[in-house]
Amino acid sequence: MASLFKKSLFAGTIIICALSCSQEQKSPKQQIDHLNYVDPFIGTGFHGHTFPGPVLPHGMVQLGPDTRLNGWDASSGYHYSDSTIYGFSHTHLSGTGIGDMGDILVLPFTEEKENKPIATFKKPNEHAEVGLYSVKFDNYQVEAKLTVTERAGMHQYSYDSSNKKSLLLDLGHILQRTWGHSNTLNQLEIVNDSTIRGLKQSQGWAYDHKIYFYAKFSSPFAVEEIVVDSIAANTKLKEYEGTNIHTILNFPSLKNDQSLLLKVGISAVDLAGAENNLKTEIPHWDFDKVVSDAKEKWRKELGRIKVETSNEAVLTTFYTSLYHSMIAPMLYQDVDGRYRGIDKKIHQAKEGEVNYTVYSLWDTFRALHPLMTIIDEPKSIEYVNNLLSKYEQGGLLPKWPLASNYTGTMVGYPAVANIADAMAKKLPGIDSQLALKASITSGSYLPELIADDTEPRKKRVMSEHNKYINEGTHIPSDKITGSISYGLENAYYDWCISQIASLANNDSISKEFQQRALAYQQYFDSETGFMRGKNADGSWREPFNPKHSDHEHSDYIEGNAWQWNWFVPHDIEGFAQLYGGYDSFTIKMDSLFSTSSEIEGDNASGDITGLIGQYAHGNEPSHHIAHMYTYAGQAWKTQKLVDQILKEFYTTEPDGIIGNEDCGQMSAWYILNAMGFYQVTPGKPEYVIGRPLFDKVEIPLGSGKVFSIITHNNSSENKYVQSAQLNGKELDGLFFTHDDIKNGSTLAITMGNQPKKQ
Repeated sequence: MASLFKKSLFAGTIIICALSCSQEQKSPKQQIDHLNYVDPFIGTGFHGHTFPGPVLPHGMVQLGPDTRLNGWDASSGYHYSDSTIYGFSHTHLSGTGIGDMGDILVLPFTEEKENKPIATFKKPNEHAEVGLYSVKFDNYQVEAKLTVTERAGMHQYSYDSSNKKSLLLDLGHILQRTWGHSNTLNQLEIVNDSTIRGLKQSQGWAYDHKIYFYAKFSSPFAVEEIVVDSIAANTKLKEYEGTNIHTILNFPSLKNDQSLLLKVGISAVDLAGAENNLKTEIPHWDFDKVVSDAKEKWRKELGRIKVETSNEAVLTTFYTSLYHSMIAPMLYQDVDGRYRGIDKKIHQAKEGEVNYTVYSLWDTFRALHPLMTIIDEPKSIEYVNNLLSKYEQGGLLPKWPLASNYTGTMVGYPAVANIADAMAKKLPGIDSQLALKASITSGSYLPELIADDTEPRKKRVMSEHNKYINEGTHIPSDKITGSISYGLENAYYDWCISQIASLANNDSISKEFQQRALAYQQYFDSETGFMRGKNADGSWREPFNPKHSDHEHSDYIEGNAWQWNWFVPHDIEGFAQLYGGYDSFTIKMDSLFSTSSEIEGDNASGDITGLIGQYAHGNEPSHHIAHMYTYAGQAWKTQKLVDQILKEFYTTEPDGIIGNEDCGQMSAWYILNAMGFYQVTPGKPEYVIGRPLFDKVEIPLGSGKVFSIITHNNSSENKYVQSAQLNGKELDGLFFTHDDIKNGSTLAITMGNQPKKQ
């Protein structure tokens, strides 16, 4: 990991040098095609865990190559360092730390084989761009091209004319088999000589995951082989059932100058839904039209933010980040409005209702969802209402819903942060009373709501940490794992509930949860200056080493005391008073960024990457910390650190994301900070100015207004803010509000090469 980390920093240094020493010849004011600045390979190396295949904005299908089946760096099914392809599957996760999906795999091949085929390729023969992935195999004479609509994938396979034209369709294929992901049911039906349909049902991170598919070929096939649970089956049958099924097809009538086209529609509802999705979204055989339509949809979405700079690499990093921020949450609803709810029942969406999956809420409440409230308010409303709908169906707000399943992954009840932020920003169409009820229930400990044996992951949503919080005591570290992570996060989430209650006009509940939000104070050890594990009897947990990490088996989940110490975004002033005031507080922060980057412990978390001292940008608990300097009156330190993070931890290389992309969170941090601001406290509609990279930013708003940021004296060296004006009026501090954005204001920032100290 260290060598890859150094490589990433080295690549970033080269890019920074190149950018500071040269100027792009094209005028930055020239109209640009944002698609030219998206590189889907960024994040596919190191531990970024992104996938390079085509996907539409928030699309249900993510069609792409599976190059790696097991292990942490197989979370998306793809790693840039690989040179083998098991096939092309239709669902993937982008940037997660856990793997799943990899459904309905297809692989074209040309040679006779003894076992299931595996393709090899060389990197110069692989290409990815918005809406299109292509690769030429080495061992099989095939060129494959892939594209998508929202609910269907389209394949184009060009075979060498002198070879047998064959194809593997594998329902048994699965990612992360060694992590317990397995099939519970495969069903395959040969409808006719050009159509196959079926079901893949699996159990893994998503406890019960159903994918129905409907596949249509442009040329008739002959069934060469069908294998059901390792036993060759009679190829004359029409229907097959087992737990691992694959078939080999060949295409004897496919002419040598013809490409084989394949269209696959998927559905979580039923076979009819998969067929209808395909026929509705791809009623033709025009591959290039599907590519063109995908590009147009992305061109519209990427146009939600317009930036000006002569720095081409920054444009690529920015628009690739914007692309990554628009993959999840993913649509999980058929074209007719039917969807499988988190209660496993089939629902019909009401007018204006949209069902989504893949909410990495513990990550994305920090920057991705705040970003979306700015650039896509209607979708932000859909997200909140969809989370509330999941509460109504399942009894609890989810914290990492996946394919109609509670997974219970990560800490606390982060959905309340999304809800509080949307309500605080006055987004319309959200039922405040339902929001309050859902939030209070999810922040409670009610065993009767987690007794459903058909959904065992649900127990992780309402964890025993809530029990101690409800009782008004600290979470005892000698009884409960992750006590500090839960204690700090839940204090913030309780603050969010207090905001929701206030906006729902329930002052008594607001006051109660405002008091609960101060629970972070009981974990602070004034002697060491850290948030520290406390035993049931009130004694501090021993031994204590702030650099020690044990992934998810200590008081600090995916981190250590240095990284978790600062998670009090809702009460920075009160937190600083625990140190005796801002002067001592900033001295402690200085130590965070200047101390040794050594991480101790035999089972240290692999998520601790992107280190500046003990600050770890590769994982989310650190993402707000640099901006706390501005609250403490030392804004120049925020600006210097943000400049360093933007330039060193984000590059245009495959290893150009310093940690798991986490469904858009790492990218959203970059987007907001590159524009020049960040929201430290979702639920409080306030932004802090940092260090803008662009000469000009324009965000067209749904109201027809435009929020603009103009940066004067902008250069690589001028990293320090000298002054800021909003609509021509000097700001007293480096803060502005969400209302300022919605009003279509102009923020003017003047930069310089020396810190401006107050």
